[in-house]
Amino acid sequence: MAAAQPRLPAGAAMVWRLARGCWSAFWDYETPKVIVVRNRRLGFVHRMVQLLILLYFVWYVFIVQKSYQDSETGPESSIITKVKGITISEHKVWDVEEYVKPPEGGSVVSIITRMEVTPSQTPGICPESMRVHSSTCHSDDDCVAGQLDMQGNGIRTGRCVPYYHGDSKTCEVSAWCPVEDGTSDNQFLGKMAPNFTILIKNNIHYPKFKFSKGNIASQKNDYLKHCTFDQDSDPYCPIFRLGFIVEQAGENFTELAHKGGVIGVIINWDCDLDLSESECNPKYSFRRLDPKYESASGYNFRFAKYYKINTTTTTRTLIKAYGIRIDVIVHGQAGKFSLIPTIINLATALTSIGVGSFLCDWILLTFMNKNKLYSHKKFDKVVDTLDQHVGQRLPVPEPSQQDSTSTDPKGLAQL
Repeated sequence: MAAAQPRLPAGAAMVWRLARGCWSAFWDYETPKVIVVRNRRLGFVHRMVQLLILLYFVWYVFIVQKSYQDSETGPESSIITKVKGITISEHKVWDVEEYVKPPEGGSVVSIITRMEVTPSQTPGICPESMRVHSSTCHSDDDCVAGQLDMQGNGIRTGRCVPYYHGDSKTCEVSAWCPVEDGTSDNQFLGKMAPNFTILIKNNIHYPKFKFSKGNIASQKNDYLKHCTFDQDSDPYCPIFRLGFIVEQAGENFTELAHKGGVIGVIINWDCDLDLSESECNPKYSFRRLDPKYESASGYNFRFAKYYKINTTTTTRTLIKAYGIRIDVIVHGQAGKFSLIPTIINLATALTSIGVGSFLCDWILLTFMNKNKLYSHKKFDKVVDTLDQHVGQRLPVPEPSQQDSTSTDPKGLAQL
């Protein structure tokens, strides 16, 4: 009589069964089973989910986003600007050379509309500006000799002297004298500024598609001398009136000319290269870029003009200029049909339609009244006889009748 095989401890037997079950499940193959459930509400939910997914991909993904195209954003761009016009102030006539900075014309150009001019400044000693913090004084003890204020105009001499006008006193400084607000003259150039014209020449290039285009139409040589931009009748005449730009940005010209500001001219090149080249046109928009309602709003800068008197004394005219700064910003996107993104998005669409079946299966097996019946019909387990014989040849200790009953109460292993 053969000796009986030793039984494994209960814990080891459980671990062995678990490992055996995992190993067996690793080689299982799952195939979908089609069950027709005649339920109008569930069928309605299924079809509506499929319809919504289909509409999303057809309308938004393929029509709006044009996901069947290969795209390129941020075109290579060059910008040339040129301002023309004359204006007058209380004292003189101003031309382009005097009120446009910088004169070479790039993507940023400043048009001066108001000036605070301090003429005939020479190196010397004079009262500090009252605009400078702690510059007012009552005696020499309030002024420290050699002190330098980074917000001021020079180095203090240690003396307290009368101001340029009024009864106030300020600390004396060694600087360009008189300082800015001592004898400055205000000159307004904005009277005729709305009629200034700005030529904005823009060329773009999309290297991926080897596509280039400019915003000037191929016309006769004198075309630009007589045209003015109009989005409907003359979209390829890039000559804009300054007043038109400010108006399109929603600003008051007189207020803007007095305090200064920054206006953005945005050129958008959105091109569908599946269409003809004539369908790729620039679209212009205008808006103010600096914070209008903050204390730091406005735009100004300073520069000086130097000259000599009697070839010995260096003299300068200091100008604090307020103006309208024009920033030309170019952006856009080009797209052209490509097979790869089309296949990827079609595969995504077909896969996403299966979300409807997943949702309805979840409703069917969770919330329906006969969910247990549906679950029993949906999931079947079939044991292949070859695998069963192979499993019988494995040197596995036989479980007891009690264990077999607890792990397989319905005797499915005998099917």
